[in-house]
Amino acid sequence: MKVLVINAGSSSLKYQLIDMKTESALAVGLCERIGIDNSIITQKRSDGKKLEKQTDLPTHKVALEEVVKALTDSEFGVIKSMDEINAVGHRVVHGGEKFTTSALYDKGVGQAIEDCFELAPLHNPPNMMGITACEEIMPGTPMVVVFDTAFHQTMPAYAYIYALPYALYEKYGIRKYGFHGTSHKYVAGRAAAMLGKPEEDCKIITCHLGNGSSITAVRGGKSVETSMGFTPLEGVAMGTRCGWIDPAVVPFIMEKEGLTTREVDTLMNKKSGVLGVSGLSNDFRDLDEAASQGNERAELALEIFAYKVKKVIGEYLAVLNGADAIVFTAGIGENSASIRKRILADLDNLGMKIDEEKNKIRGEEIDISTPDSKIRVLVIPTNEELAIARETKEICELK
Repeated sequence: MKVLVINAGSSSLKYQLIDMKTESALAVGLCERIGIDNSIITQKRSDGKKLEKQTDLPTHKVALEEVVKALTDSEFGVIKSMDEINAVGHRVVHGGEKFTTSALYDKGVGQAIEDCFELAPLHNPPNMMGITACEEIMPGTPMVVVFDTAFHQTMPAYAYIYALPYALYEKYGIRKYGFHGTSHKYVAGRAAAMLGKPEEDCKIITCHLGNGSSITAVRGGKSVETSMGFTPLEGVAMGTRCGWIDPAVVPFIMEKEGLTTREVDTLMNKKSGVLGVSGLSNDFRDLDEAASQGNERAELALEIFAYKVKKVIGEYLAVLNGADAIVFTAGIGENSASIRKRILADLDNLGMKIDEEKNKIRGEEIDISTPDSKIRVLVIPTNEELAIARETKEICELK
């Protein structure tokens, strides 16, 4: 079985074609600058052969047509025709409360995705564009929608309900939803395998740390608490997002700076986080370099990030009543030894000790804890595309 995985953004379309017999990516590609001048499609095969083509991509439909051409290209392609693709798996950010699992796409699922547009205005509309384009280009091919929010629908009400008038939840769905669910689910499953225990017997804290970061408490393979909330703005300080702040700060800033609702939303989502504190960059590699050269605000930004993550780990140890493992994943979690070290500093009393040499290894699946560490510390590269392909295969086999 071959599954095409699609992750459509507002001006981009990432894709992978995965052979489910071996669970290996035959081709990985990206359409960039959709609807913008100087559009480009790049595709890399598993043998390293690479296609790079500048072409007009005015719509997601045209972009998907180019994906079809690239995958079936006589020189750079990996299949002879699109008939070899058995199913398509789509990443959709928000499924609201309607979806606790992935779903086989139909008109009802499409309407539910559209109903969540106002909850995820930057993500769900382009996700839907990718689905619509696939419907037009590949009619009859089954499609499965995998929601970032679905994994967190197992949280208990006391974890996801905000202490606001309950009518606001009933009228508008204002509650904690959580994000990065596909990643958290994947790495929690891998962690259980590394521990040699059934998932239902594990208590794991997964740290998805990138430009956007979230942390999840996983008990028995299910999310019971997570740091992102109604939107991805809630939680730890991130690349450009402020994370948790006193809500009263928002109207205060609006009044003092004369900002509109949209402007303060932009400030908190795109101008804050480590970028806002450092005044330098939202790239943690830049901040590491600057901090090593004595830049005090870069150092402060890194300290704030590590401190916030450390606090959440401590909180989730209380939520789970201990843990079998802490998992680091995503761009920063997988690759930054210095950030992992900052986060785990002075946590030995809680049972976490890391091997300094093992911690230097980047981007590999590895246990970096010492033999006497009571809680294992694992680095697990996430693979959301494979997780989506697995969900797609499972649902298609059930239909």
